[in-house]
Order: sequence, then C-alpha cells, then structure tokens
Amino acid sequence: MKALTATADDRVITFAEVAEPAPAAGQAVIAVDAFSVNRGDFFALTGVYGTDPEPGHIPGQDVTGRILQAAADGSGPAAGTRVIAHAAGGGWAERVAVTTDAIAELPEGLPATAAATLPLAGLTALRLIRRAGDLNGKRLLITGATGGVGHLVVELALATGATVTAVTATRERGQRLADFGARIITEIDETAGQFDLIMESVGGDTFTAALARLVPGGTVIWFGQAGREPIRLDFFALFGVTPFTLHHFPHWVSDRTDAEDLAELVRLAATGVIHPELGRTADWAETATVLTDLVGRRIRGNAALTIA
Repeated sequence: MKALTATADDRVITFAEVAEPAPAAGQAVIAVDAFSVNRGDFFALTGVYGTDPEPGHIPGQDVTGRILQAAADGSGPAAGTRVIAHAAGGGWAERVAVTTDAIAELPEGLPATAAATLPLAGLTALRLIRRAGDLNGKRLLITGATGGVGHLVVELALATGATVTAVTATRERGQRLADFGARIITEIDETAGQFDLIMESVGGDTFTAALARLVPGGTVIWFGQAGREPIRLDFFALFGVTPFTLHHFPHWVSDRTDAEDLAELVRLAATGVIHPELGRTADWAETATVLTDLVGRRIRGNAALTIA
C-alpha cells in the first residue's frame, strides 16, 4: 500500500510502498479517508523533540475512515463502520491498524475532513477543560487561542459558563472566537484585568506576561510551548500572584480512554457545541506543503488531507 514516510533529508516526508498493517488481536484495520496534521507532527519529523525519526517511519495520529478488518478479539466496531480514531502513528497511509480503545463511531452527518481534525486537538481540549474543573463564572485567559487546540478550548469553556479572553495573533484571526462570545486581544498587555485561570501554550515571554495577570491563588495550566522558547520564572516577581498552582499538562494522561472521549467529541460536534475549524483541505500529495504552512501559521485552526 501507499504511505507517507519520514526521510533522512530536508524533504521531511515522501511517498513509499509499504507493507500492509499487521493488526494485533485488539486492533482494527481502518481504510483511511482523511487525516489531520498537527504542529507536533512537524516537530517530531524535524528533531525538535530531541530525536530524529527513523527513515521509513509512518507518522500520523488523527484519522477518519471505515473499518476494513474488525479486531480479532471482538472488541470495537464491526467491519464497514464509519469511524474516527487516534492512532499511535501510521495514520498517513491508505490503511492503518489502531487499538479499539482509540476508535469511536462517526455518524454520516459529520464530514470526514472536519472530523479528522478532532482526535489530538479535541482530546487535548476536552481534557484541559476537565482538568480545569468548574469554570462557571470563572475568568479564563488563553494564549494561542486560534490554534487547533485553542479554538476548541474557547468554545468548550464558553459552553461551561466561563468568561473567556483569547490572545490571538491578529483581531481578524480571532473574529470567529469573538462571534462565539470570547473577548479578543492581540497582546496580553491590552488587558489590565486579572484571571482565575490561565491556559498557556506559547512559552517564553508570553508565559511570563500571562502569569502576571493571575489572581493570587489562581491556577495556570501549561499545555504547550508553540513558540519553542522555554519559560522563565522569577521567584521574587511572583509574590504578586502567590500562592498559585501550576499544572504541567500532558494530553495523554486521562482516566478515560481515547474511544470514550472521541465519542464525546463526536457528540459535541454533532450537537453544535463545538465547531471544528478546518483552515485547509487538500489531497494528501500536498501534506508537506500543508505542514510547512501550518507551522508558519498560514493556516487558522486545523488542516485535513484526503486520500482518494
């Protein structure tokens, strides 16, 4: 079958003929209709996380398609079922084997391309909101708000009764979130207010500026470092917000399976609570270009690639 694989040169990925997936007993084989790409995929492919990918490795986490071969142990959806899945790699291919605890049924009413943007970004957003606890009446500041995770967090937080201030690169990029009810700022210094909760995903000076807006006793959930600059904390400068709680948030730590949370995301999308933002749709032959544009912030929200 055909797949996109990691290379050892500056092409990052290339098409290759690879072996068909060999599923374990608890895995189903999915015929992929569409997949989504994330900034983290690019970082992994370019060694940002500290290790280079093995040449021939097939990336890809976020997929939609149909079950081609049901799991041998009887778990998960039956053959022919339309599904959404969070794969542990291998998703940028015509077919992929995925454990059934990371697969959920996808209703016909949700387009494959929009749904494909939900797994990684949606699981992260849903678990961030769950980690934050009761947000009703709380004042939330979120940075990187127009990214794949950020815009879903904004919608979910608004739906739970929070007052949301979203930091975006431009007001134009933030207009969609403003339409949902968020206050849009382009610099944290634009607000003199204080916040009960900060969700920070940029790092560097942005983290420092956001922390200065926290109420004493407030909470910071740190869920990314998109600016690739480490944070800097000054013990003495923090007396104004002390005591405060800082959570380092990994999206994969959860007491619910991916399948359970994917089913919840599908329900939220189907009922209009969240609206996946599909900034670009393209054929999977354009994956390298789409990745570059996503990292360069030339795509708002998420991008999806289709396999004919």
